[in-house]
Amino acid sequence: MSSQLTKEQTYIMIKPDGVNRGLVGEIISRIEKTGLKLVATKMFVCDVDRLTVHYGKDDAWCEAKGQKAINNIISKGEQPTKPAVEYGRDIVRALLSFMSSGPVVAMVWEGNSAVTVVKKLVGDTEPVSSPVGTIRGDLCIDSYNLANDDDRAVRNLIHCSDMPEEAVKEIGIWMSSDDICGYSTANESVMY
Repeated sequence: MSSQLTKEQTYIMIKPDGVNRGLVGEIISRIEKTGLKLVATKMFVCDVDRLTVHYGKDDAWCEAKGQKAINNIISKGEQPTKPAVEYGRDIVRALLSFMSSGPVVAMVWEGNSAVTVVKKLVGDTEPVSSPVGTIRGDLCIDSYNLANDDDRAVRNLIHCSDMPEEAVKEIGIWMSSDDICGYSTANESVMY
């Protein structure tokens, strides 16, 4: 009986806080243990123009996130000072500033259900609510509330693609086809 292997690829970026804290090896090790294959990696400081394309947050996204910020402000007994969309744009600005503040390690991983496997391993966007056993749940303790109070982006160590289509787009932003290495591993013959 043979199975059809889909060599799905996913994009991962260890953020400046993960690099700064010396967690690159730990994060790579956790991903390698799943059986996924590292097919591209490079280290650089992100330029804001490509980050803007990468995150691509439109006004609808900014409005939705901004409304959550307004709800948080009201729950503290304070009054919002601007429209929801502006609070959302503040989130994007903080994220762009954070992501361009130091080096990142960009990677492409390949294997069966790569996007789903990595998302499960990375955990929720907010580290403090991310389950134990995930990269974010085990290795960081930041929260939305703390980030909001400090007027900064959440420090959650790692970005990963949410969907296969998003992975294709993100890989195209940060990697060229020459960066991707095709090869076979011993794991592949055992796992597939």
